[in-house]
Amino acid sequence: MHTNRLEAFSDGVIAILITIMVLEMKVPHGTELSDLLPLFPIFLSYVLSFIYVGIYWNNHHHMLHTCRRVTGGILWANLHLLFWLSLIPFATGWVGENHFTSNPTALYGLVLLMSAIAYYILQQAIIRSQGPDSVLKKAVGNDLKGKISPVMYFMAMVIAYVEPWIAMALYVIAALIWLIPDTRIEKALHE
Repeated sequence: MHTNRLEAFSDGVIAILITIMVLEMKVPHGTELSDLLPLFPIFLSYVLSFIYVGIYWNNHHHMLHTCRRVTGGILWANLHLLFWLSLIPFATGWVGENHFTSNPTALYGLVLLMSAIAYYILQQAIIRSQGPDSVLKKAVGNDLKGKISPVMYFMAMVIAYVEPWIAMALYVIAALIWLIPDTRIEKALHE
């Protein structure tokens, strides 16, 4: 099977996740700009989650372009990733509504951690199916960003019980690391 159906399904799920997140931001009843202030934490959590979903969508897109054929293992690994990504709107809403308190901030990190693990599992399933000389294997190399991010998420989950704002700062830093364009896959595809 080619990747077209897998890509289309994944794109659809990700588009729905972004829609769900924005719908969680309720319109205030007042007409003054000050009526927007209570929404600020919700907006901040939305922005961060939008960036994370965008990062996953972008990297998922590039990763699937290295895949010549889709196996059952890849399909299940992709569903596993989509499951964890589908929890981002819930975690986003909880952390925003509760102004970045400990438990919601830690749960947010758990969802990010599990999404990172699921992405790694999908990456490995693609590499296994394509062989040790696969384009993806060559592109990811030692995958420093892929190893640092889960450690940061775990640290932030623990720190959330001491100072949730430091935990949120770690989530932002991890997102910024991934915002730096990663051209490894594009370069590997053109070799």
